[in-house]
Amino acid sequence: MTLRVERVTSGAFELEVLPEMGASVLNLRAASGRPVMRPVNLSDVQTSSQCASFTLLPFSNRIRDARFTFAEREVPLRVNTKDGLAQHGDVRNRPWQLEERSDRHLRYAFDSRSFADINWPWAFTAQVEYRLHGPHFDTTLTLTNADTRDMPAGMGLHPYYVRVQDGVDAALQLGADLKYDTDERLLTVGGARPVRADEDYRTPSPVGGRFIDGTYTAWDGLTRLDWGVRALTVTADNVYSHAVVFTAPDGTLALEPVSHATDAFNLAAQGVAGVDARVLVPGQSLAGTVRVTLEGDW
Repeated sequence: MTLRVERVTSGAFELEVLPEMGASVLNLRAASGRPVMRPVNLSDVQTSSQCASFTLLPFSNRIRDARFTFAEREVPLRVNTKDGLAQHGDVRNRPWQLEERSDRHLRYAFDSRSFADINWPWAFTAQVEYRLHGPHFDTTLTLTNADTRDMPAGMGLHPYYVRVQDGVDAALQLGADLKYDTDERLLTVGGARPVRADEDYRTPSPVGGRFIDGTYTAWDGLTRLDWGVRALTVTADNVYSHAVVFTAPDGTLALEPVSHATDAFNLAAQGVAGVDARVLVPGQSLAGTVRVTLEGDW
């Protein structure tokens, strides 16, 4: 498949998007050409997993054994991981339609009813809107229940940020008080508990050689990467009550604002509090914006 690249630029950014690949972000660079998210060659993209950022809808992260209980019935999904899970929703590798474009703005739409093989038994629509203004890059995501029944719902973004710049490992700041324990498949086990010293980034600290793949909550919606001469701040609306942090094998850092805990639908059915498994009535939407702001010498 030949992938079309749509570009918009501002005084601070250059943004490249792949509409046929989930309206995923191919590249986000500073105007100088310095990568903000991980740099990606178009020829290397086979799925959204190789992109700089992709969208998680109508749920984020993993669902245990690709099934959960909702409204007293079991909901089976297709397995899409090697370890028997359903992961990252089902919009990130599908084509989205361009709805609106201007010099610094792109908006795309998705309708699950256009795909007979969608891995979700409820009809839904979605929009993703990218906007460049001043030192800011805003991503606004909207998920709407287009079904006639109540629908469990969740969403998130999965960006990979450049971690080491000019030999400097960024100091990570994440304003979160709680974290979840996980099992061997990185599925949440029980409710959140207070962060331990070795996983506490409320005070900025370089990641170094640590491996991180975990979900935080009681989060203030603020994440920051600081290299001294430059920094970036990620600010998320309240709907993004959880944050996933992942040290990727390629040396980048995924900082994922998400609306619920990993495997939240199963946890909610078990009575675990605070996992934020949302339910949308017909016609209701879940929406929120995440802002990336550049500071210093980019």
